[in-house]
Amino acid sequence: MRQPSDQDSAKSDIALMSPNLLWGLLETADRIGAPSDDWFAGTGLSRAQVSDPGVRLPNRPTAIVIDRALRVLPETIGLDIGRSQHVGNFGLLGLAMTTAATFGEALQIGLRFTPVVGSLMRFVESASESGTVALAGQMTLTYPSIHRFVCEEFFSSCLALARGLVGEGLRPLRIEFSYPAPDYATHYRDVFDCPVAFEQPQDRLVLDAQWLAAPLPTHNPIASRQVLALCEAQMPEGAVPGEVTAAVERLLRAQLPQDPKLAGIAAQLHVSERTLRRQLTGEGTSFHEIHDRLRIDHAYALLRERNLTIASVGAAIGYKDPRDFRRAFKRLTGETPRALRERLLAEIARERR
Repeated sequence: MRQPSDQDSAKSDIALMSPNLLWGLLETADRIGAPSDDWFAGTGLSRAQVSDPGVRLPNRPTAIVIDRALRVLPETIGLDIGRSQHVGNFGLLGLAMTTAATFGEALQIGLRFTPVVGSLMRFVESASESGTVALAGQMTLTYPSIHRFVCEEFFSSCLALARGLVGEGLRPLRIEFSYPAPDYATHYRDVFDCPVAFEQPQDRLVLDAQWLAAPLPTHNPIASRQVLALCEAQMPEGAVPGEVTAAVERLLRAQLPQDPKLAGIAAQLHVSERTLRRQLTGEGTSFHEIHDRLRIDHAYALLRERNLTIASVGAAIGYKDPRDFRRAFKRLTGETPRALRERLLAEIARERR
């Protein structure tokens, strides 16, 4: 499995991480007697920094510490830390979300201000079938060896936050992970209390869209304006990492059937192709990576619709020739569109039993 290159590290070394996650790992190590003396060696970080809630840690060294910690901690540590979280653990962001009028409004606040709390993963809205809302998890840097842990901690803690806002009755329609089922897969069902699928195209959480209208009992419009202003003040200076990526994503999503090109998207953003390419590289991605991801994301949702032909799914994401669609889909996902559709429909049937 590829570890980050020096180029990856240079563009990902951003001081945005809250120390809370490392604090949780250290607390667990101390409690069970696991060694932690060598976790920080050569990273420029220290245990003292982790004890300061006001500090922000750089992404890459934090990932290195996590990688070392996972070698001596229980394999379920990500799920265990995540499920124990509550609204208060999210600090200013959690407070801002509690003041929203509805869960949908709180969700948008969470998506907007994730950098305030700091995380190695963020949620972005993902294509989904009618009547549902889907959120896909994206790592903020490339570090494959900790990907599963980050997913476990992020998804379980965000679900704990959501349940803290609207109640324990919130139950996702399903949660999907891109990696194979671990030996402790049954623990996932205990934590998430919903259908869980592995080896999927993305890491995603899918909710019934009706939850968006759920009112929050803690809504306070005056406090909301005040705390949102504080969140704005605590956002990183300059362009938020991922801001240009998000702008490109929005334009591409609306134009997928037309197979938009880099030049056209750059023109709509009023920048040169060279500038847009450089900005995306600075955020750790590229136009082609985003385009491919959004195509597969939308195809994934459409393949759940039984009445759509494979050719029409390909056309909806910009492939005029079905053969080009099949080849690209197989290259990007490892499966043919037909094989994935059969698997997805079988999973849907199992969920409904």
